Amino acid sequence: MKRRSRVRVAVIGAGAAGLCAARHVLSKPETFDPPVLFEMTNHLGGTWFYEERVGTYDNGYPIHSSMYRDLRTNLPKEIMMFPDFPFDDHLPSFLHHTSVQQYLEKYCEKYDIAHHIKFNTVVEKVKPISMATETGGAVTWEVISRSTCGEQNMQTFNSVFVCNGHYSDPHLPYIPGIEHFKGKVLHSHSYRHPEPFTNKSVVVLGAKASGVDISIELAQVNAQVILSHNTPTVSLPPPLGIRQASAVVGVLEDGSLQFQDGSVTRADILLFCTGYNFNFPFLSPSELALDIQDLLVAPLYKYLLPPSFPSIFFIGICKIICPFIHFDCQVKFALAVLEGLIKLPTQEEMEMEVHGEMQRKQDKGVQMKHLLNLDRDQWGYYLDLAKMGQFTPPLAVLESLYEEVRRQRQKDPQKYRLLNYRLIDATQWELLEAPSEQAD
Repeated sequence: MKRRSRVRVAVIGAGAAGLCAARHVLSKPETFDPPVLFEMTNHLGGTWFYEERVGTYDNGYPIHSSMYRDLRTNLPKEIMMFPDFPFDDHLPSFLHHTSVQQYLEKYCEKYDIAHHIKFNTVVEKVKPISMATETGGAVTWEVISRSTCGEQNMQTFNSVFVCNGHYSDPHLPYIPGIEHFKGKVLHSHSYRHPEPFTNKSVVVLGAKASGVDISIELAQVNAQVILSHNTPTVSLPPPLGIRQASAVVGVLEDGSLQFQDGSVTRADILLFCTGYNFNFPFLSPSELALDIQDLLVAPLYKYLLPPSFPSIFFIGICKIICPFIHFDCQVKFALAVLEGLIKLPTQEEMEMEVHGEMQRKQDKGVQMKHLLNLDRDQWGYYLDLAKMGQFTPPLAVLESLYEEVRRQRQKDPQKYRLLNYRLIDATQWELLEAPSEQAD
């Protein structure tokens, strides 16, 4: 009997998602060839690799990372970690970004991933091609890449894992009259540290994690901060003096900012903390029957694969998740599909399921731009993937701790990171110490 050839997998991006994909592909040498990871920079880590500079690399490509100097994780390491690779015990629960980068480097070392990474290599084109006679009608993928020295390369693969992240292409909502603003406009993607903002008046747009964190950093260097958003008031410590305002709806001819409630202010700096666009410059959406918008990619069955092409996987495009756990479950599910352990529904059935899921969310009032937000729904999603893919789902204790951290963050977004936790078993965690009275 002819031996079935092994599956060739391309992985785009050597950040946390790409490393996770490589680690699991390498764990199944009987089914998969060693993966090829394409990484446009000269390092691994993706967004966790801190770059002091902003703008572009020497090769003209945009700086990828959105990491700022003093960022610490807003999830504890106990629910940040890959299930099979804990963080060092001596580290605090909430980590400085350098500890996460070191963790990814150790993960790469432990699973011997580095020599499968093609650094300084940009993927220019990924396209499906049918090689009916050789693959029984299955689609293969042509991947065209270019090294920084200009050398172009073309390879074919049975599957592609898209792991290029979504924290590098800033989303800048249009504000009417923005051309009249006389100060400086920037996005959090280009924010590195607060000192340049000392004594300046800054309007921060958006009160998600980065908007709140950056506002607190700016207030600590005596910037006059207005946090502008259209969500409920954020609980911020009064001593910081951060004012909260409704959404900015326009810029007047004299350069003043106008808020939704009609009030007006002047500012030196307008700082957008408004998230990021999806950007897959190497794909042709129409070719894959996908609609790729700034804040939405659809239809993707199980938030992962286009029903028309169930051998390309978009890892980690969901938002408000525990990222490393999320990547781990998605990769295991994807590999189960490729191994034939999961019999996928028909293309039509997958499309109907995705459409139904999106419609249910919209009927509940979820805006289009938030359809990929999972938050509390992530735990049921992981159980679903694990059941279909026949792997162990995340422990119940993780959901419980996730909810506890949410409560603490809402109570005091400045000091919740002083808490330290420990997992006791599959269902219980404990608080190791109460926060000190001193803020960081």
